[in-house]
Amino acid sequence: MGDSQSWTAAPSAAERARSVLASAWSCAVTGDGGREEFVGAHTVAEDGGVLLDVPEDSKLLTAAVCAPRGEPSAVLEFADVAPVPVRSRIRARLWMAGWFVPEGGPMAFRATRVVLRGESGAVLVDLDEFAAAAPDPLAAAEARLLTHLADCHADAVERLTRLVDPDSLHGAVRVQPLAVDRHGVTLRIERARSHGDVRLAFHAPADDVARLTERMHVLLTQAAASRPRALQRQRTDGDG
Repeated sequence: MGDSQSWTAAPSAAERARSVLASAWSCAVTGDGGREEFVGAHTVAEDGGVLLDVPEDSKLLTAAVCAPRGEPSAVLEFADVAPVPVRSRIRARLWMAGWFVPEGGPMAFRATRVVLRGESGAVLVDLDEFAAAAPDPLAAAEARLLTHLADCHADAVERLTRLVDPDSLHGAVRVQPLAVDRHGVTLRIERARSHGDVRLAFHAPADDVARLTERMHVLLTQAAASRPRALQRQRTDGDG
């Protein structure tokens, strides 16, 4: 269940898709040979093309030999997993449909369809926009940044809730940092039987970690000037 909160200055679907692709460590491939999971086996080109280094006994190689023109069709699936332990840790899923083109070495994947599914549903991403987009500049550092915030600065996370609409905090049992990008930070608000996300937008984009630090300090300063709010915590063994 999502909360009613403004998502001002959020990444585009193409940028979000490229960020998922850039940060994903594993890849699931479904094709004529069945489904295979590959870990640490893919790399991403500047245009979003995927190169997959598969073992010699992979079913993909067998399918490539048997497929017309040696180009087996397949669907690649990437999961965007929240680095901080929260409910429903899969933040988004990215599917890419197309063909593998064996080129002697890693298998190159040519996408004909890209679909991104997040909390708000599935979006068909324009292929030209996908190729032209760049991953969020904080994508590679996001896991480290969020785990540090959750583990070492729980007081700061609590302070940020002063910027959240009180209705969104009703019945909260825990608040954790869920995501961060150049445009803002997202908090996951967990209740006894539900959860919701709220986004706090930065006043200007944060294109590197130094700028992110400054943007977070601005939010915390704004929060400090706000009236403290005690979370209306709900019992975890009942409706509260």
